[in-house]
Amino acid sequence: MNHMTFSGAFVPLRFANSPLAYKVLAVLIGTAFLAVSSWIEVPMYPVPVTMQTFAVTLVGALYGWRLGGLTVIAWLAEAMIGFPVLAGGAGGFVHFAGPTAGYLFAFPVVAAFVGLLAERGLTRNPFVSAIVMLLGNALCLVLGASWLASIIGFEKAWVFGVAPFIVGGVLKSALAAATIELLRRSGILVRLS
Repeated sequence: MNHMTFSGAFVPLRFANSPLAYKVLAVLIGTAFLAVSSWIEVPMYPVPVTMQTFAVTLVGALYGWRLGGLTVIAWLAEAMIGFPVLAGGAGGFVHFAGPTAGYLFAFPVVAAFVGLLAERGLTRNPFVSAIVMLLGNALCLVLGASWLASIIGFEKAWVFGVAPFIVGGVLKSALAAATIELLRRSGILVRLS
């Protein structure tokens, strides 16, 4: 059987065979990273601009679909019980019923989606990686705006929940892909040889 390998190809951090303590530590680090990314915000109504999608896609790409999705779920659970881990240091269940709820519920889906594509090797090339991250951002906007549209209507959801985030999504996608490439080149990430 001929095994094709990619020199220097990125593989998500391999937590599958790691001890439970490492996985728990990874989740704690990931939720802290997600919280900090949430605090970096440009206040807008009804949906603020934050670095959340950057962090969600990066966690998915680095952790893989299972642990990435689980990490985002753990972060959302922290928010639900009142920890100040959302945009503006917010927390509490009320955020899961308001205009931003669709985006919050989209985050674990996005992390799992990006993680799945990363596990398939699609983040080994920085340009393809940027497209993967952009698809994750687009998925978040579609799911989040769908919920927002049910509250304020389609046209307003586009104006307030999608259009202002397109340029930021492109920039955050490029930043996430560049971060992965930097980590890969530095030797921090696992490589195929």
